[in-house]
Amino acid sequence: MSSHLRMGMIGGGNGAFIGAVHRMAAALDGQIDLVCGAFSRDHDNCLATGQQLGIAPERCYRDIAALLAGESKRDDRGSDTGSGAQLVSIVTPNHSHVDIAAQAARAGVHVMCDKPAGISLAEVEGLARTLEQTGTHYGLTHTYLGYPMVWQARHIAGSKPFGAIRKVHVQYVQGWLANAAEKDGNKQAAWRTDPALAGPAGALGDIGSHAHSLAEFICNSRMHTLRAHLRRHINSRTLDDDGEILFDLENGATGSLISSQICAGEENGLTIRIYGENAGLEWKQMEPNSLIERRASGEVIVHRAGTDKPLCDAALARCRLPSGHPEGFIEAFANLYRDHARAIQAGTAPARSGVPGIAEALRGMAFLEAAIASSAQGGAPTAIKPPACGPDLKGLLS
Repeated sequence: MSSHLRMGMIGGGNGAFIGAVHRMAAALDGQIDLVCGAFSRDHDNCLATGQQLGIAPERCYRDIAALLAGESKRDDRGSDTGSGAQLVSIVTPNHSHVDIAAQAARAGVHVMCDKPAGISLAEVEGLARTLEQTGTHYGLTHTYLGYPMVWQARHIAGSKPFGAIRKVHVQYVQGWLANAAEKDGNKQAAWRTDPALAGPAGALGDIGSHAHSLAEFICNSRMHTLRAHLRRHINSRTLDDDGEILFDLENGATGSLISSQICAGEENGLTIRIYGENAGLEWKQMEPNSLIERRASGEVIVHRAGTDKPLCDAALARCRLPSGHPEGFIEAFANLYRDHARAIQAGTAPARSGVPGIAEALRGMAFLEAAIASSAQGGAPTAIKPPACGPDLKGLLS
């Protein structure tokens, strides 16, 4: 039998965006085979998607329950095509993430879930308990933690020459919701602006959650208090499409976070700047192979991705090509899938392989709820609830 991990996908049918990205990323290293799916609530769409992907109709299911039941009947001792799914990739709207992940975990199937993990901290805490009871692996696709130069930034920011971190500025700005795209038949805009599907956070949950995870990861420190101002620039919306947050980290640094999807002309402007006692760092997602270090002495160093560069081991492990050969979003995504597959096959905790997991899921939801509460109180200082992690649920900052 092949050592490949067998994966099913929930969501990601024709007309979806992120499902295709997950499939490309999962396939890139040849360690994961997509064998089944419940790609759409519209079963005709599900079947059509499966046909395009070369998946037999009997393995195109109506929902997660049918998938788990059908796959459990397959003989794992047989051929690769006759073996059940060992992992599910969840690429549905936010409101269904926890239920699907919990069903999979209770069936002994591992999970890779798109972020955010759910729509409330309470439900994600329930999922954490289920994962601890079942011993199944859970990965959360905070994609930007798969970039080599993000790991290099974490390495430099934690070094003695950089000095104690004092200030952090992170922003994630887009322009695709500068107009009411949800009123013009844009399916992605429709569900992301619907609280029943997206949860209580709009732009903050969609992209602000990425900014939050990036800042905590590079600084290797948790946010503990914030002051948030969230707003809607499109009056017909009920969720935020713009906002800014001031925050404090446990390491003593202060910072600001902007998440906005109404910045006309912006594409995917995720940028982070971190300032220590002796130097500053800057990384931009749209120029991901470069990390700029500016030292107090006036020296400017541009660290470049590539296997022949003097990078830290963690960054090198995520470089796939020699310097000068651009790598980006798909490769970063693939790094998470590759490392998650390795953790599952080795029986080690995902975080030990550098994959965001349930600890990051809990911190992300606690951050979102604190920001919403602060904004509702006019930007009042609000504490972020510490993650409810047990000894087996330690994350990348533990």
